[in-house]
Amino acid sequence: MTTREQIAQLEANVAELVFGQADTIRHVLLGLLANGHVLLESLPGLAKTRTVKALATHLDAQMSRIQFTPDLLPSDITGGEILQQTPSGNQIRFQQGPLFGNVILADEINRAPAKVQAALLEAMEERQITVAGHSYPMPSLFMVLATQNPIEQEGTYPLPEAQMDRFLMKLQLDYPKVEDEIRILRLIRGEDRQQAGEHPQPSHLPQEVIFAARREVAAIHVSEAIDTYLMALINATRHPAEVDADLARWIAIGASPRGGISLDRVARAQAWLSGRDFVSPDDVRAVVHPVLRHRLQLSYDAIADGVNGDDVIDRLLDKVAIPA
Repeated sequence: MTTREQIAQLEANVAELVFGQADTIRHVLLGLLANGHVLLESLPGLAKTRTVKALATHLDAQMSRIQFTPDLLPSDITGGEILQQTPSGNQIRFQQGPLFGNVILADEINRAPAKVQAALLEAMEERQITVAGHSYPMPSLFMVLATQNPIEQEGTYPLPEAQMDRFLMKLQLDYPKVEDEIRILRLIRGEDRQQAGEHPQPSHLPQEVIFAARREVAAIHVSEAIDTYLMALINATRHPAEVDADLARWIAIGASPRGGISLDRVARAQAWLSGRDFVSPDDVRAVVHPVLRHRLQLSYDAIADGVNGDDVIDRLLDKVAIPA
């Protein structure tokens, strides 16, 4: 099997465990291929955690689940130095925390206090953590998949804009269709029956396949016209008055340069996963919502008009011309 076929098989394997969230599974895979972190937001019970677990189950990777709570300390996730007795005497050694995994499920990330979020931010951005003046690199395969609930605000610490910008994509999960929910019921019934019996061993995709796929994604051709289109979309969020009067009323702060970089990376991953060796405008338009929705600061006028980030991006796509 080719590298692309193996990644497609991984997507199919995850889809067998998570029904009704095909777009979410595809976007999580795009985040994996683009070597970025993903924020999943939804109401309770919409398979955020299950999606992450299903992905880790079919990867040759170590998954760590960190349940974020208001009393969590940075050392609870990074690890710390401990005194150990050895034949040669007592020694201080660094003991790694749960953050040193390959697939990190940061559950209810907005419940963590600022110091914990700062420690996570260093790991996400710098791919290392610093303890007692020493830096420790993260594994080569390192991906944070964070979850949060949009309706619970009590006891939460909203993520600062700088940390939101570090997430490659923000995914919003919705209720599955009725037919998919019926399939979910049957799947859970089957899993309940298997609890007392033997569990079949899932296939594990080697990490080298992920690295090979990333190399192929990096080689995807991006034309000058697509670069211009990418920058036109990003620039329109910063100078909306030049594009549309409503956009000017709705957008308070536009996307950062990291937004353009992320859009380029995810568009190339989308093109590769679709079987092309070049990026088309459709690839850009297919991923622009999850890449930009959390990078736009909306105005009070937008809130008053009942407009959300996706509505703004829809208007943006209508107003920015597609390259010929």
